[in-house]
Amino acid sequence: MSLPEAMLWRHLRGSPQGIRFRNQHPAGNYVLDFFCARANLAIEVDGIAHDMGDRPARDLARDTWLDTHRIDVLRIAAREVLADPVQVAEGIIALAAERLVRFGKAPPSSLRDATSPSQVDGENRSKISPSTCVGEVAGRRPDRGAK
Repeated sequence: MSLPEAMLWRHLRGSPQGIRFRNQHPAGNYVLDFFCARANLAIEVDGIAHDMGDRPARDLARDTWLDTHRIDVLRIAAREVLADPVQVAEGIIALAAERLVRFGKAPPSSLRDATSPSQVDGENRSKISPSTCVGEVAGRRPDRGAK
């Protein structure tokens, strides 16, 4: 793992708030930086190398493959993780919790007690801002939770 990935993993391992994340998770021919299976969410920490050479095309191919398997991708700039890994981790956890509620999956009991759908959609929403993300969640479709 790169330094930003290791810093983020310190905050995501151990199922924070009852949400389980995996690191270096295999998916087809790819390896995801982090993956939350219940929320169908892959998290990729992108350094400057992702902007060079054939890397953007490779990332697009990976995102397309993941989308066909109904997995959304959240890309976060490595510099944002280095600047504040706690805030980024809290944002990822909040986004995963929001997706669980939206998909109609019961959140873990610790989340069920602490949040309601209105709280997740309101003030407790993910702290990950557009400046934190390299791009928004790729392939996000409102009907995903209905299937």
